[in-house]
Amino acid sequence: MRRRPNYLAGVGSVVWLFLVGLPLYVMLAATLRTRGDYAQNGPVSVPDTFTFDNYLNAFDSGFGRYFVNTIVVTAAVVGLVLVLVPPLSYAIVRSRSKVTSLVFRLFLLGLAIPAQAVIVPMFYLISQAGLYDNLLGVILPTAAFCLPMSALILSGAMRDISPELFEAMAVDGATPRRMFFQLVVPLSRGGLSTITVFSALQAWNGFLFPLVLTQSDSTKVITLGLYNFQTEHGIDIPGLLGAVMLSMLPVLLVYLFARRALVQGLMGVGGK
Repeated sequence: MRRRPNYLAGVGSVVWLFLVGLPLYVMLAATLRTRGDYAQNGPVSVPDTFTFDNYLNAFDSGFGRYFVNTIVVTAAVVGLVLVLVPPLSYAIVRSRSKVTSLVFRLFLLGLAIPAQAVIVPMFYLISQAGLYDNLLGVILPTAAFCLPMSALILSGAMRDISPELFEAMAVDGATPRRMFFQLVVPLSRGGLSTITVFSALQAWNGFLFPLVLTQSDSTKVITLGLYNFQTEHGIDIPGLLGAVMLSMLPVLLVYLFARRALVQGLMGVGGK
């Protein structure tokens, strides 16, 4: 039978595309125009002349240093999560002890505690440890707040591994360590990709911990560096949006290459 076209769905798709595309156009067009052109003609108009000065000025204002600091923080947070979460999730899934179950419940309790609620004691702890205004003082609490969700996601992915595979390796005399590296890790690549993307986004977009736990320009990250475009005479909107566009590119690239693994990993959170 001949299928009738769904005009209502087509109109809805066009409206949705307009609502999503207009802010992206405004942001991209603003990065390619001067501040005077933006103020005179408005954000929706087509730029009179195209310029890349906004991107160059972003690096002149120290954006390159903030970019490197953000990469350091993100890489360190992802490294800590990948080192700590897989063994923990493996113990949660395979162990039947009450201690392991209690530890897992404590991790889940961390999902209910917002960072804003502990920022004051966190500031005191980091200061007493001598890590204030240090990138390590941002890395540790950021990684700590990534652990609960990462453990939940990866333990759900590991529960999807068939118990018969564990039994077969146990019959062959495999130790728990060998099962972990030769069976669990290869079959949990979707979950590992998910927690990698999740922790990287949390670290890259982090604002509260860098704001409270750092002070000098040498330790600023991208989210704090955007303040440089605000002056006593107003906000350089084209320059600010140029810096925002540069800060978005790594996140967009990560999403484009890892979106399938991210969706598959989140679908397996609940286990079987």
